Amino acid sequence: MNNNSTLQNNSIPQQRWLRIIPPILITCIISYMDRVNIAFAMPGGMDEELGITASMAGLAGGIFFIGYLFLQVPGGKIAVHGSGKKFIGWSLVAWAVISVLTGFVTNHYQLLFLRFSLGVAEGGMLPVVLTMVSNWFPDKERGRANAIVIMFVPIAGIITAPLSGWLISALDWRWLFIVEGLLSFAVLLLWVFTISDRPQEARWISEREKNWILSELQIEQQAIEGKEVVNASLKAVLSNRTMWQLITLNFFYQTGIYGYTLWLPTILKELTHTGMKEVGVLAILPFVGAMFGMFLFSTLSDRTGKRKLFVCLPLIGFALCMFLSVVFKENIWLSYAMLVGCGVFLQSAAGVFWTIPAKLFSAEMAGGARGVINALGNLGGFCGPYAVGVLITNYSKDAGVYSLAVSLAIAAVLALMLPSKCDQVTKGVDQPLEPLAPLDKKQSAA
Repeated sequence: MNNNSTLQNNSIPQQRWLRIIPPILITCIISYMDRVNIAFAMPGGMDEELGITASMAGLAGGIFFIGYLFLQVPGGKIAVHGSGKKFIGWSLVAWAVISVLTGFVTNHYQLLFLRFSLGVAEGGMLPVVLTMVSNWFPDKERGRANAIVIMFVPIAGIITAPLSGWLISALDWRWLFIVEGLLSFAVLLLWVFTISDRPQEARWISEREKNWILSELQIEQQAIEGKEVVNASLKAVLSNRTMWQLITLNFFYQTGIYGYTLWLPTILKELTHTGMKEVGVLAILPFVGAMFGMFLFSTLSDRTGKRKLFVCLPLIGFALCMFLSVVFKENIWLSYAMLVGCGVFLQSAAGVFWTIPAKLFSAEMAGGARGVINALGNLGGFCGPYAVGVLITNYSKDAGVYSLAVSLAIAAVLALMLPSKCDQVTKGVDQPLEPLAPLDKKQSAA
């Protein structure tokens, strides 16, 4: 791509969309595949071979998120002050080894330990990659950039569903973990040789384009000046009221996301009374819908500047489709259509939601804030699968699905209660390019 032609008439440079987003997206895809393949392994023979009940299956699916807590804040801070590239590189090695070992478990205690360990290994990924995205994309582009990165959820679902169904049908559930773990080692090579933490460190970018990116990030930081900003200590982060609003919203959102994701294969198998190969095919469409929903809502949010509204609307749609999937359960295809509808709204709020910390907090605080919001919020990833498992064991599958719908409705209400500052548009993104002196790492990580 010709950088000079890209920057004619002060147009926004486009090259970083091709050089930064793809390696981040692919790495996130492989991490998510390792995270959710247990959803197919359970109904594919793991539960029967290891003697796992529905409540134990929920615990095995959810305990990942207890381990997920530990590296959230350290990961966010490392991405701001050090190298997110190195952090993710070592994480790839760890979760590849853990995934392969899961293919050799002989009892549920080993499974719980490895699932917890996988959570620790993957814990810092999201705050790190979101901070790296913020290093490269100004506010008016950040919703779309975040949405493309978070597109790893539906893309991984599209890949994992048929691959898992085929591997289980052709081999068994153990090979599912081994094969997908080995894929992580291949992705490690891509990550090492392609990604750069910041514009200042990229050899392929022109000085003019680099200065444009840094100038836009500097404008954002200047816009934050004068607002109430606290330092980046954990104590300060946890004492901030808005932070707890974001944490609570994310908690109920993740309860719905992972309750749906980790139980979808089981729900589809019971709904259609088919084998795992057919379940794998049926599980593709909800994630195709998720890609459409993410692009739609993130684009509308970026164009209008409305962040609260386009977090709330997908959550309402998700809750309604979840509820109706049970109401119409006597009609297999109508119930399946509602489950596909859930997929459309599954991650539609996520890309927009993760633009909010950079609009409310300083650059230094934003990295740690993302870690705290993701860490504590993702406890919902433990509660959702586990609660559904317990409700299935003690009551019915319907009760478990209803609980997820309620959780998502609560998240929608919390979205409307966020501060009005979430919808304020940062000025200066479309103004003429003026070369500025390079910023230091702390400034550039907005």
